[in-house]
Order: sequence, then structure tokens, then C-alpha cells
Amino acid sequence: MTVVVAAAGNPPPPEAIAAAVEALRGGDVIGIPTDTVYGLAADPWHSGAADRLFLIKGRPRSVELPLLVTGAEQALTLATAVPDCARRLMARFWPGALTIVVPRRRDVDADLGEEDETIGLRCPNHPVPLALCQALGPIAVTSANRHGSPPATHAQDVAEGLPGVTLVLDAGVCDGASSTVVDSTGEVPKLLRAGSIEWEQIQAVVDRR
Repeated sequence: MTVVVAAAGNPPPPEAIAAAVEALRGGDVIGIPTDTVYGLAADPWHSGAADRLFLIKGRPRSVELPLLVTGAEQALTLATAVPDCARRLMARFWPGALTIVVPRRRDVDADLGEEDETIGLRCPNHPVPLALCQALGPIAVTSANRHGSPPATHAQDVAEGLPGVTLVLDAGVCDGASSTVVDSTGEVPKLLRAGSIEWEQIQAVVDRR
């Protein structure tokens, strides 16, 4: 049975964050609100947690999971040889709906899928995931839906539609546009997925030196 816990507010209720951290530390997959849509979250450093997330979502392991972080400082502990353009994008668009793919440090042993050369990072503009990342560290998050289906925008949709999720934090409706995903492994960024941040906005930041 999935437990739904009220988590609206800024800061979110401490008991909600504590329950979520306990579940994540135990290797569970939980549902959380974000600034885009509801997400499925797991601790990718906990053995088996990522496997459970991939299974619940029906997502192939070849499609790597991104990590949510508290900001650039936490992000840079996971990456290496980060180009200046990626740092400028972090400074301009974080917190916000921009996922930045950068080279992954070799000693980062989080299970995010089959790919281990790069890592997708995002600092969300929502108090719940930020509080979780502050308490636990970076967490793996993907949209709360079966792979290829529309993402959930209500906590109850996650609780009822995704068997295997043990806890959902309810912060009301989350119906923002998906994050924009940019490959910043080199000095010239590439658009991997269009989203709420326009490509022209990204190019303007990259071109400003």
C-alpha cells in the first residue's frame, strides 16, 4: 500500500521530508513533487534501488537516470572536466528546469543505468526535492509515469498508477513543462530534448563570454 504524505509548503513539513529520507535510505522508490511534474525518486547509491525504479517505470536501463542536486557546488562533486559553458548555464538557469549532461567522475559509483561516461544533473526550483537533496545528497529522479506515457501531475495518480512506489509526497498539482536537456560535455552545447527553457535562451548564455 502506498502512503501519501502532505508535503506542501516552503519549507515543506519536516515530518514529510523525514519519512521520504527514511524510505530512500531503505532502498524504496518514492513519488515526489518537482517544479515540472511528479517524479519517481531513488537513492542510486543503495544497492537495488535503481533497479526497482527502472522496473516500476518500465524504463530500459539504456536510458540513463538523471540526478537532482542542491546546486552547482553539489553538482561539481559528481562531474569532471566541466566546460565553462556548463558552469554558466548552471549559474543562469539553476534552480530551474534545465538538465545539464556533463562528464561523470570515474569514482561516482551511483547506479544510473548502463552509461557511466556522462551524468545528467539538475537543480530543481521546488522546496521538496531540494530538502531531500540537502538531507540525503543527490537523488535519481525521473518523471512519474510508465515509460512512454504522460507524466503524473497529481500525487494520487502516482499512488494509484505505479505499483511498487511505497510513499508519495503530496504538494498539490505539478504540471510544468518538462526540463530542457542539454549535452554540455564539450564547449559547444547540444540540445538533447526541448523543454520549458528555450534553446535561444541557452544559446544567449553560452555566447556571452
